[in-house]
Amino acid sequence: MSDTADDGSAAGLERELLGGTRRYTRREVAERAGVSVEQARLLWRALGFADVGDDNPAFTDRDIEALVAVQDLLRRGVIDEDTQLAMTRAMGQSLARLAEWQVSAITKALAKEGTFGPDGTLTAAHELVPVMEGLIGYVWRRHLAASGGRALANPDEVDARSLAVGFADLVGFTSLTRHVDETELARLVELFERLASDVVAEHAGRVIKTVGDEVMFTADDAATAAEIGLTMLEQAHEVEELPDLRVGLAFGGVLSRLGDVYGEPVNIAARLTSIARPGSVLIDRELAAALEGDDRFRTRRVPPRPVRGYALLQPVRLRRADDTN
Repeated sequence: MSDTADDGSAAGLERELLGGTRRYTRREVAERAGVSVEQARLLWRALGFADVGDDNPAFTDRDIEALVAVQDLLRRGVIDEDTQLAMTRAMGQSLARLAEWQVSAITKALAKEGTFGPDGTLTAAHELVPVMEGLIGYVWRRHLAASGGRALANPDEVDARSLAVGFADLVGFTSLTRHVDETELARLVELFERLASDVVAEHAGRVIKTVGDEVMFTADDAATAAEIGLTMLEQAHEVEELPDLRVGLAFGGVLSRLGDVYGEPVNIAARLTSIARPGSVLIDRELAAALEGDDRFRTRRVPPRPVRGYALLQPVRLRRADDTN
């Protein structure tokens, strides 16, 4: 982690994080796990790691244990080969992002305390890694329980189902990046992601992903999505540091795969967001129809707009019933 770390300190940190010393080549790992070298290489790449030579001693006992565990799922028929690679890839991408964020946060904290260096970094790793490992397992189990409950309640709608899909983004973010420093920019993104995640969770929606100035989320029904979108705008308006938000919502059949969703409602929600005015929510006709009769909201059609992929898209403006603006 530190350019000033000597080889001994760097090796100690690596052993702490990897749970052992690099001692096996890929061929040896594959042989001990009972898989082909090519299969071991495919899984390594799926995790997001750069290739290493087959004769390079780059692997530990934990690499063997992980490969054996994944292969055991395949052997027992719990998953097939395609699912094995897709699952591995999804885990690698999600955890890589988490690891990058954690290293950045811990590095800044240690630097602020004046303890960033070989000894401080190794001590932090020794204290934090077991705690974070346990917390990741806990969070995963809670999400697994929630997702499993939804699957049991609707076994025919695990992959394909009707959902409300929404996007919210910060207006003028690209321009903003040219006028604030990196620290301020990071703080704004953190404020936005925290606000959006809290609102979505509070209303039992699900954050699908965040990309800088934009968050994508889903909800099981139109009214929940409408409440999420409007609440986001209202709460963002109360945060002086945040630019205006704009939100696009659509409803319809989507395909769920590896934590992401695909389908026309995703495309329409993204296009509606791109044409929404600052501080407004635009919805599609399907979501507007689903809200008919709900006296908490009112809708109004606005002129159709040509957008990428659609000759004319019919937006509908969403407001609260008591909004007089």
